[in-house]
Amino acid sequence: MTTIKLTTEDFKEKVLDYTTQQEWNYQGTQPAIIDFYADWCGPCKMVAPVLEELAKEYEGKLIIYKVDTEKEQELASVFGIRSIPTFLFIPMEGKPMLQPGALPKNAFKQVIEERLLVTEK
Repeated sequence: MTTIKLTTEDFKEKVLDYTTQQEWNYQGTQPAIIDFYADWCGPCKMVAPVLEELAKEYEGKLIIYKVDTEKEQELASVFGIRSIPTFLFIPMEGKPMLQPGALPKNAFKQVIEERLLVTEK
């Protein structure tokens, strides 16, 4: 599996329809990471291969989406994206976590293992 590009309409269908829901209520069936990026962004290009590796490594356990902030400006503004890349880490339960800046692979893995793939005890 590879990363999946999301449009605003896809986001409303697969993640959250923010036009009808006031509270966070994730629609997905697996935890997710959303990469808010732009094609011209150097750090975004550096992180892209890491996200592809993680998408393969955690296939069946995690979904990694990409949102082009140039094309999906409404979506970027809804989340207050001011710098790119910015990542939205979405667990199955609880609130998502927004993290700006290019992260190394080990930082992604730590968040995935400690925040996204934890099971309730």
